[in-house]
Amino acid sequence: MANSRGCEPLVCAARSYPFYLDVTHPNANKGVVVELLSELLQIPTAEFAAIGDMPNDVSMFRTSGYSIAMGQANDEVKKSATAVTAGMDDEGFAKAIENLVLR
Repeated sequence: MANSRGCEPLVCAARSYPFYLDVTHPNANKGVVVELLSELLQIPTAEFAAIGDMPNDVSMFRTSGYSIAMGQANDEVKKSATAVTAGMDDEGFAKAIENLVLR
């Protein structure tokens, strides 16, 4: 996304927790990691499944073919995912793998 001067952004800002603001290079995000892994492993991004619970996971959700938000995620994160699983305290990760990925 370009800024008002037509330049590429100089930083990426995302919250990993409600009280943390991560400011990084614009290509230092989880979505770019999915793209790099796709290239290295020769696996299309459409075949990636991503699981997360924080706003900094949304770029990974957008890039992956299938995305799962953990139950404790906020509504913004849940809306950006393909599916939502139970929370950590209710074995959400295991349930996501069993019911959504391996199915």
